[in-house]
Amino acid sequence: MYTIKFTFEQKGLEPITLENVAPDQSILEVALENNIELHHNCGMVCACSTCHIYLQKGEEFVPELSDREEDFIDRAKNPKLNSRLGCQCVLINGSGELEVCVPDQSLIHGE
Repeated sequence: MYTIKFTFEQKGLEPITLENVAPDQSILEVALENNIELHHNCGMVCACSTCHIYLQKGEEFVPELSDREEDFIDRAKNPKLNSRLGCQCVLINGSGELEVCVPDQSLIHGE
């Protein structure tokens, strides 16, 4: 089981820590199931960049960045070295701690 701490660039949103998160689900799915808003325009099929996140800790608990994912991250707003797509970060079997920062999505409503 995993512990995932979500922080937010958008002002006024408090960090949220989720415990006992089961593997075999994406960070996007975990966020949505816990009422954490994370855009997902393409329906979780790695065809856009709206579920862009910064994976600050725990990269060893998700699959490596694919070429396809990297192509879409290049189109995201303000990509960084730790940028990932939430739909592609599926928790592997195991346990650990992850830290995810959600970029300010109020800046991308027009997409």
